[in-house]
Amino acid sequence: MFDRLEQMEIRYVELGEQLALPEIQQDREAYQKTAKMHRDLEGTVEKYREYKQAKQGLEDARLMMAESDAELRAMAAEEIAALEPRVVEIEAELKILLLPKDPNDEKNVILEIRAGTGGDEASLFVAEVYRMYLRFAEQHRWKVEILSSSESAVGGLKEVIALIEGDRVYSQMKYESGVHRVQRVPATETQGRVHTSAITVAVLPEAEEVDIKIEAKDLRIDTFCSSGPGGQSVNTTYSAIRITHLPTNTVVSCQDEKSQIKNREKAMRVLRSRLYEVEMERQHEALAKERKQQVGTGDRSEKIRTYNFPQNRLTDHRIGLTLHQLDLIMEGRLQAIVDALIAHDQAEQLKADTAHAA
Repeated sequence: MFDRLEQMEIRYVELGEQLALPEIQQDREAYQKTAKMHRDLEGTVEKYREYKQAKQGLEDARLMMAESDAELRAMAAEEIAALEPRVVEIEAELKILLLPKDPNDEKNVILEIRAGTGGDEASLFVAEVYRMYLRFAEQHRWKVEILSSSESAVGGLKEVIALIEGDRVYSQMKYESGVHRVQRVPATETQGRVHTSAITVAVLPEAEEVDIKIEAKDLRIDTFCSSGPGGQSVNTTYSAIRITHLPTNTVVSCQDEKSQIKNREKAMRVLRSRLYEVEMERQHEALAKERKQQVGTGDRSEKIRTYNFPQNRLTDHRIGLTLHQLDLIMEGRLQAIVDALIAHDQAEQLKADTAHAA
């Protein structure tokens, strides 16, 4: 581990020197690439330097214990008591920093939320969960753009597809995929009985053209008139787009924009991300078998969370986390849950790596 950290520090210094070269500064692409590599190493190298400093301080304090001066020895003992646990703590942090990075963590995401069982009540919950993610995105200063949506007759959403852009969106959102179950008394319920409904959430890393190549011959593109809730026509022009990827029979439609070109652009972004997800799943199948304990599989049929409104309770079933602050969570206060899921996933990776090394 420490040999690897030493090499990373050497590489970090080299990249820093390269960034100062006039030829790199004049080449925008080369500068951005070098700066990204330098930035990617920064956190780990800074933590390693902190470790070396703490380790050196500990060694110096241990040497001071041999001094004849009682006051110096007392100071050294104090220093050792503070530094020993800190060295162990930094070492654990370094192990986490050295875990393999998810290549998608830096990406924007395509968020898809759909009503499942529960009819109108499920569509109302889709709208509320979408609003919850909007609030969460605001806290991170991410930009959210609706790509496609379909309203229900009661003012909810049958489905909504949105693009979320910003800093490391996928790293924070990737554990949200799955079935979200809601338990509450619907507004239409006269007997005051608690009903259970469900919605599905899918979080797809946004794929760039370099990630997934789509051939024009593999696409069938249909145009149609946009329609609103209840089926009434929104406009009379054929601006809505339906794209079918023939080899996989993947269908994406978009009708939110008045411009056919814009709808086509949005639909292509969703299609690219869906095909990328299929490809990633195929590549990760073998890895998933080794890591059966990871936080969720991203499978949309897997029940991951229950929102119980009468008890103001949220339960994440994957890690057994229960919080009695559902009102705050529905306002986008998701960070505690996200952090707990990330920590659990990292702990499972460390466990798997330790077992593999043994």
